[in-house]
Order: sequence, then structure tokens, then C-alpha cells
Amino acid sequence: MFGSNVLKGVWLLARGKAAGIAAFGNTADALFASLAPLIAFPLVATVLITLQGQPELAIIAFLTRLCVVLFVSVSVQAVAAWTGRDALWMRTATALNWSFWLLVPLLLLAGMVGAVMVSAGVPETLAIELLVGVLAAYLLWYHWFTIHSGLQLAALPALGVVLATNLVIGLLSVAPSLIDQVMARS
Repeated sequence: MFGSNVLKGVWLLARGKAAGIAAFGNTADALFASLAPLIAFPLVATVLITLQGQPELAIIAFLTRLCVVLFVSVSVQAVAAWTGRDALWMRTATALNWSFWLLVPLLLLAGMVGAVMVSAGVPETLAIELLVGVLAAYLLWYHWFTIHSGLQLAALPALGVVLATNLVIGLLSVAPSLIDQVMARS
């Protein structure tokens, strides 16, 4: 399922073109295809970490990533059901899942821009902080735009969905570490 339509959809959405949402499939097969690499890569990492003698860490890291990955689709489905847009959720979740891979070229671009900034005299720490801030803001906008376009929500409700979703994703991501720290103190 990863082909020219997916690349076209990600590219169009990345440039603020709502038509990009139509490039993604609105079927269970399309959704599962978008989930497969997001689950497969952490699964490979789980095997590698286990082979290094840390099976507990490997399982916790995999389950954390699995919860985060699945939460995106579950939250989109819940919002779609709540707003009466059930027919739109699979396409929107599929687009959000594929959008994860936009991070790779953005990080490469940020690295190049950062190198130019540092060679122009900007302190390295400042360059990193600025680029991380710009990248985070852009990715939040992209998430918002995909929710706004995919579920056809007004701007403010789409923003609420993005903020709530990212808050929960943040909590899911740090919860295992926090639980481990609490348990270590006991």
C-alpha cells in the first residue's frame, strides 16, 4: 500500500493542501498497511534489545510504542464517532500513521539547517532549541491539518483533538519510566 498515492498524500498535506487526504485509502487494509511498519520497526528493536540481555526493557519499550501507535487510530475513531463522522476515520488514521515518516526528511533538513546556523555563528545549543521548536510546531500543525481535513472538523475542535491526543501520547510515552522510578524507590 506504500506507493505513489501515500507519498503524494503526505506531500500535499505537508504543504497545506487538503486534497492530500484523498490519496489515502479509507479501508481496513489501508489502515493495517499504515500500522505495519509502525509496529514492525519497534518489534525488531525488541528482538535486538532482548538479545542484548534486557528482555524486560525490550517488552516495556515495545508495549509502550504499541500503545502510542494504536492510540492514534483509536482516538481518531472515537472523535469520528462522537462527531458523527464515522465514514472518515479510517482514511484520517491512515494519513496520520503514514505522516510519521515525514519526520525522517524533516530531521535531515533540520540537521543541514542547524549546521549552516552553527557555521554562521549561532551557538549550537540555541540552533538546536530553535530547530526543535520549529519542527515541533510544524508537526503539531501537520497533525492539526490532517485531523481538520480528514475528519472535516472546524479549526478549533481539530486543535482540541490534537492537543488532547498529544497530551495522552506524551503521558503514554513517559508513564513506564515514571512507574519504574516509583517502583525503584519502594
